[in-house]
Amino acid sequence: MGNLLKVLTCTDLEQEPNFFLDFENAQPTDAEREVWDQVDVVLKDAKGILDELQAYKGAGQEIREAIQNPSDEALQEQAWAAVVPLVGKLKKFYEFSQRLESALHSLLGALTSVTYDPTQHLEREQALAKQFAEILHFTLRFDELKMTNPAIQNDFSYYRRTLSRMRINNVPAEGENEVNNELANRISLFYADATPMLKTLSDGTTKFVSENKNLPIENTTDCLSTMATVCKVMLETPEYRSRFSSEETVSFCLRVMVGVIILYDYVHPVGAFAKSSKIDMKGCIKVLKDQPPNSVDGLLNALSDSFPT
Repeated sequence: MGNLLKVLTCTDLEQEPNFFLDFENAQPTDAEREVWDQVDVVLKDAKGILDELQAYKGAGQEIREAIQNPSDEALQEQAWAAVVPLVGKLKKFYEFSQRLESALHSLLGALTSVTYDPTQHLEREQALAKQFAEILHFTLRFDELKMTNPAIQNDFSYYRRTLSRMRINNVPAEGENEVNNELANRISLFYADATPMLKTLSDGTTKFVSENKNLPIENTTDCLSTMATVCKVMLETPEYRSRFSSEETVSFCLRVMVGVIILYDYVHPVGAFAKSSKIDMKGCIKVLKDQPPNSVDGLLNALSDSFPT
């Protein structure tokens, strides 16, 4: 009890429920346990994925030397030996995105079911709401790291070019067992996107809606808009913000808020900026701009990439 406190505020012509959601301490009830356990298996690997991505240095030096000295077989072998294990990591990241999409579907299935309305879901299934938030937080953090690391696409491009040349010359390629041509195409498309994890979740949310035609689309969009409102209220209200035990929770809330806004825009027929939108976009953007300089540039960029200015 007390993890999710209901506060009613008046906005325009109707009373809209806003929530303080305890992202730090929510624990699953017996009713949430089955879905929570499924998603927890995926989320346990999320930090390791971020750590590996943050430590990803690439094989730029080896690749440059190999390209500058095309007739030097030793340098070609060194570059290939450096790239193959890195491609294994990139494959691991891509495969995790597929697991994350599956986890998202499980959570959306629980949080948007007709058992309760979206507001009641977030009140009664706090631990699942927290997991949903953790997926969004991971997603935007992953994409921030990816956008600042050009080595990822450079390494994978070199891998594909070299693999193609090996095939033409009938040279055995140990790395092909790791990533065959069909998988390489899918991975290449994944990393070609500026925000690959966010695109995966956005496509996954749209797919969830299309596959559950018996479920009103409002169940999904209202879940997203309510989560965005929760984050905005917590961030702009000193009383709520003071309940965070760590400043990292501020960063967490900001990423979650932006993530649900973008998902809402993908799923809602008219988008997040329309007059009929249930998200206070001006308020959300103000919350972002009120943060310390340069601390939320990536999040503002994510919004500007998704919406008109």
